[in-house]
Amino acid sequence: MLDFKLIKNPASHEEWIETTLAGKLLLNIPQLNKGTAFTEAERHTFGLLGKLPAQVESLEEQVNRTYLQFKAYTDAPLQQHIYLNNLHDKNQVLFYKLVSVHLAEMLPIIYTPTVGAAVKKYSREFRQARGLYIAYKYQHRIEEILDNRSHPEIDLIVVTDGEGILGIGDQGVGGMDIPIAKLMVYTLCAGINPLRTLPIMLDVGTNNQELLGDPLYLGSRHPRIRGKEYDEFVANVVNTIKRKFPNVFLHWEDFGRENARRNLELFRDEICSFNDDIQGTAAVTLAALLAAVKASGKSLKDQQIVIFGAGTAGTGIADQICAAMQREGLSEQEARARFWLVDRSGLVTREQAHLTSAQLPYARAASDIKNWPRATNGEINLLTIIQQVKPGILIGCSAQAGAFNRAVVTEMLQHCPRPIIFPLSNPTEHAEADPADLLAWTQGKALIATGSPFPDVEFQGRRQRIAQCNNAFTFPGIGLGVIAVKAKYLSDNMLWAACKVLSEYAPVLKDPAAPILPPLTDARPIAREIAIAVAQQAQQEGVAQIMEQDIPRLIDHLIWSPHYLPLKKV
Repeated sequence: MLDFKLIKNPASHEEWIETTLAGKLLLNIPQLNKGTAFTEAERHTFGLLGKLPAQVESLEEQVNRTYLQFKAYTDAPLQQHIYLNNLHDKNQVLFYKLVSVHLAEMLPIIYTPTVGAAVKKYSREFRQARGLYIAYKYQHRIEEILDNRSHPEIDLIVVTDGEGILGIGDQGVGGMDIPIAKLMVYTLCAGINPLRTLPIMLDVGTNNQELLGDPLYLGSRHPRIRGKEYDEFVANVVNTIKRKFPNVFLHWEDFGRENARRNLELFRDEICSFNDDIQGTAAVTLAALLAAVKASGKSLKDQQIVIFGAGTAGTGIADQICAAMQREGLSEQEARARFWLVDRSGLVTREQAHLTSAQLPYARAASDIKNWPRATNGEINLLTIIQQVKPGILIGCSAQAGAFNRAVVTEMLQHCPRPIIFPLSNPTEHAEADPADLLAWTQGKALIATGSPFPDVEFQGRRQRIAQCNNAFTFPGIGLGVIAVKAKYLSDNMLWAACKVLSEYAPVLKDPAAPILPPLTDARPIAREIAIAVAQQAQQEGVAQIMEQDIPRLIDHLIWSPHYLPLKKV
């Protein structure tokens, strides 16, 4: 662990850092390095005199310089991503200050969609290790690996095995960039202290033949571990984490279709767990839908919903919406009957083999589709489903670019005055439709939210911002609320509380022509409100270990902001 300690004076609320490090070692620790902002006194005390230019700068002056450097890569998002990550590895406070000042511009660079390109080039662009890599071959040394962490106290862990990344599939050890990016977003959007977080990569091999054949690939060079061996390995990791950090919030990210839901269900009662692909995507999508449906003048429970893409995200979204419909008075059977899920083989039906446990409740019976036209291979395609079902809501989680074509969209418009269309797939080039096309094909009537960021659209003389269903609106606030009260469990009602808060911020509720969701620049204040709601709900359900009555005060006390602390030598 790093040789420094954060000290807080409870009486004066002063904070400082005590360390034995000095000289070049101090400049190489991103959590301590201030670069040109080290004071004259600190330069004398810590052996830095002459190791830095004479000018002592403020954090704001450093931000101005680093922003100019960032802008030098304007036409190269991946290079901007690399630049920001290098800054993160050199000066953590400066990184967070810079990105927080330019959040709307830089969040798509450090997170979706640019992180997808970084993941694919991980081994070739590798510069600096961060977090912990737990390889299967070290399955008997997991405790030792966890003891090698940099920070002693951990509130939040993001873990992946790299099998189901951002619509680009199995990327092996390159998946480590995802937990790193997610933790950056937790800090930027909710103020979770980065000194109390830990990214973990479970390296269980890869089935990506391109990676296995790459001489520069940095991960374990064997096919993915499956079955009993995989389950025992994951259980060993979780049990060791639970023993060392009994109050940690464990965030599962980008696991494969078969493992994502099973891992969540297996360990949800064992350790406070959250799967962003299943629950986070669903929460922000549901919040957007609540606002869109209200803006369209209808109720959610009366909608027919087509979800194109029935994997981890698609079925997670269906589950959240189904639960919301039940809250509006439908039975579970009535709610499930409102859904039409489409997978690789067309409409999900009971006659199909190899349905997942998540797909099975939504599979349609033969009587539901009697006499429907089918393709020559027996599949029922998207256009046919739209024609037969006449849905008001179409959601894409398929990573199939252009799947929501003009024929599909205009068919929706024939029977729905304000169709709700969400092409959610990431990265941008995999989106099911371009928002500009959706507005043109529906004469501006479509209510749209995308998964990736898209530029504003000029339509009928008006510049229209496109709402982004970005998980950054939900998971940071959920995590902050859980951590604040040390919740032992993340319940469906806590997720519902987050959805309701976000939906109330929808600009479309005040202006029918406005976007469904607020801009990402509002993510931080929204995260605070979500955290308060989640913490209160945890207390109401009896899963909170801290029963502080003044939840807003508790939340505000936890929120970290990027600023330099005084250093004291010990």
